[in-house]
Amino acid sequence: MRLPTILLALTCLAGTASAEELTGTLQKVKETKKITLGYQEASVPFSYLDGNQKPVGFAMDICLRIVEAVKKQLGISDISVETLAVTSSNRIPLMVNGTLDLHCSATTNNADRQKQVAFTNTHFLSATRFAARKAASIKTIDDLKGKAVTAVAGSVNLTQLAKVNTERNLGINIMPAKDQAEAFLLLETDRAQAYALDDVQLAVAIARSKEPQAYMISDEAFSKPEPYGIMLRREDAPFKALVDRATAELYASPEIEVLYKKWLQSPTPPNGLNYNVPMSSALRNAFKKPSSSADPDVYVVN
Repeated sequence: MRLPTILLALTCLAGTASAEELTGTLQKVKETKKITLGYQEASVPFSYLDGNQKPVGFAMDICLRIVEAVKKQLGISDISVETLAVTSSNRIPLMVNGTLDLHCSATTNNADRQKQVAFTNTHFLSATRFAARKAASIKTIDDLKGKAVTAVAGSVNLTQLAKVNTERNLGINIMPAKDQAEAFLLLETDRAQAYALDDVQLAVAIARSKEPQAYMISDEAFSKPEPYGIMLRREDAPFKALVDRATAELYASPEIEVLYKKWLQSPTPPNGLNYNVPMSSALRNAFKKPSSSADPDVYVVN
């Protein structure tokens, strides 16, 4: 009779040890049976509200795959998913104070932010490019010589435009705009011959314009591609390991192509807009070799 009793005691101890090993986010999710996803209402097409005011998007779908991995690891199928709208200014504080468990949007992963939060494997790469009318036959940065080019005042895009203008001695007439709407209006009304902005945001602006077919986005970029990542809390190694594993498995599967085409190369809710953003060779390579590095050089394809 003693052997079964000893085995039972060992089993109980193992179960206790296993429970005690849970820390950080995984412990919180197990105790509360809920996980909170942060999203941004206008971060199209990564996270935004559809016609039913439901948060949707490319990054939201990736986060839902992570939730499935959490359920599997914890052995709990009835974990509820709560969503919380956040802004660019409060998303990091809400992550740090434990309100959010994952932030699902188009957040640039950089060295400064990594001092406060962590990121999982990169899900998009965005660089500053320019949009112009196809009829203008402006295809390269050197073609901008002597022309009027707009960018949003105070933006990194404007800084990069000014830097290239000086370095190449292009004599560009830089026209700062107060916001993205004004910048596109300058391009639309031919007061500016080009508009410099993050390439994916240019694609969204063009898709929403009166004549989407009239515009092009340059192949040449003003900057190296910068990584976007799903954000999570720092110093939570078990949760980061799970999230990294879940995203790496997704990015290695055919499903990532399906998700990408769904949100960036197909009609999207609520208005059926297609942003026509083909997957870049750099992003394709990032999916093959998943990384959460903030260094743009990691993603350069030689």
